[in-house]
Amino acid sequence: MTKPNTVPLYEKIEVKRPIQRLLDLTIFFLLISLLLYRFLILRSHAFTYLHTIAFLCELWFTFTWLLVINVTWNPIHYTTYPQRLLKRVDELPPVDVFVTTADPLLEPPLITVNTVLSLLAADYPANRLAVYVSDDGCSPITFYSLIEALKFAKIWVPFCKKYEVEVRAPFRYFSGDLSFDGTEEFQCEWSRMKDEYEKLRRNIEEAAKNVVSPDLTSDLADFSNIESNNHPPIIKVIWENKEGLRDGLPHLVYVSREKRPQHSHHYKAGAMNVLARVSGLMTNAPYILNVDCDMYVNNPSVLLQGMCLFLDPTIDKEYAFVQFPQRFYNGPKDDPYGNQWIVMMEFTFRGMAGIQGPGYMGTGCIHRRKVLYGQSPDGANIFGKHYDDELHKTFGNSKDFVNSAAHALRSLTDYPNSLSNSIISLKEVATSDYEINSCWGTKFGWLYGSLLEDVLTGSEIHKKGWKSAYLTPTPPAFLGCAPSGGPIPLNHQKRAMTGLLEIFFSKKCPVFNSLFGKLQFRQRMVSVWISLWGIRSIPEICYATLPAFCLIANSHFLPKASRKFNLFHRTY
Repeated sequence: MTKPNTVPLYEKIEVKRPIQRLLDLTIFFLLISLLLYRFLILRSHAFTYLHTIAFLCELWFTFTWLLVINVTWNPIHYTTYPQRLLKRVDELPPVDVFVTTADPLLEPPLITVNTVLSLLAADYPANRLAVYVSDDGCSPITFYSLIEALKFAKIWVPFCKKYEVEVRAPFRYFSGDLSFDGTEEFQCEWSRMKDEYEKLRRNIEEAAKNVVSPDLTSDLADFSNIESNNHPPIIKVIWENKEGLRDGLPHLVYVSREKRPQHSHHYKAGAMNVLARVSGLMTNAPYILNVDCDMYVNNPSVLLQGMCLFLDPTIDKEYAFVQFPQRFYNGPKDDPYGNQWIVMMEFTFRGMAGIQGPGYMGTGCIHRRKVLYGQSPDGANIFGKHYDDELHKTFGNSKDFVNSAAHALRSLTDYPNSLSNSIISLKEVATSDYEINSCWGTKFGWLYGSLLEDVLTGSEIHKKGWKSAYLTPTPPAFLGCAPSGGPIPLNHQKRAMTGLLEIFFSKKCPVFNSLFGKLQFRQRMVSVWISLWGIRSIPEICYATLPAFCLIANSHFLPKASRKFNLFHRTY
């Protein structure tokens, strides 16, 4: 009889698509034939710029189609079995959750609160979960909203788990019509929950409008006379699960790192590295889930599903991170602005899962902490022979944090889970000058130097030889709010294309930078295809204008019907 702890926790299924493969190869053969025709034309006739432009464009199309075949050749689908993992609930590792927000105007606190509430109510032992909220805007309204949210969480979380509520973000749960098929007790509690949430919503919205001014006499006093880009670090423990109750509320910590005009804050990557250090001193969980403030948990078993890949007894050290797709609950079905990233989510990432794994998308991802600290799959690290000395040089001057990093790198489990660490040590690692003369952002952590710090960080992890996984559970793990229209989606895509080209033409280019690394050849081809996304339009526009030019100039660049049997005869 198979022992429970040896039963596979997930299944890796290769998607069979022989017809699609045949079609892809047929298109590739036709493109090669077109290139051959163009080559023979150029060989048998005098040089013409029209045929040369067509040849270069068609050469580009053939090259990109080869890259497409590479990425879509053997897509992979993962099926997880979280119910099997529940039989080993005592073995579940701690998880630190990072929620990032930057601007209370662009990212209203009510959205952040709903994301936090959905995380606090996730199906995971509360004594093994800690939620850290990074507020880069250092907004008293955000902190006030979290305090108010905690009051609601004390009744919301038990309600969700008692009635097995699927959607645990209150604004989405109460936005639909309730089917009163439950018991009278459930109906009464549902009405009570809705009333309490409406009170929470009004309090937060009124505070955001300054109709009700937050009381600045206690914890909020630290926010008086604060400038969002020039302030000391603020770290507040909003809730601590002191009794270690499995069915209680997870830890909830507010973090606003120090910002000074004379020091670069490195945007989101800098905020994530501060969260890594602060959480390392407090809970130091071996796994880290990071989500944007507008991506709420839509599938409460998301953490269990991610752990199925990390804790599988047959292959528990293969994956550096598990990436979930970005889905959105709003927006038109035809998605005219491309917010849903259908091609990337459904084809590219599934195909990458069959090679070395998908890239890191910056949200909806579970990481191994020791991988972020620079460890390789073979257990090697970036610190060389003089391990302890190198730790102090690369991780900064905090001895307490260096000790916690050593625990994480050595996979030790005896690190004390306490939020009562010295506030001096906590604020030290959140200062704006802590990373000076260290390797944060250059060799480990979330890497700096690109608009797309997530892509850069993920490619460096793959370069070390790690793999990643792409989980697409039903219902979707996370749902977010997509821009409704206007220039915002275009600005997002412009930023993505610029960042990818920036990486491709930098010394961090995954194609050349990893020649002596462990990035698989096919993974490099995928990196080329994604990185050159921003310039694909140039040959496409050029090729699309050729027919119009030929009509005006009374010329042609495609074979005439009367010449289709004469080409080879005239050539030879």
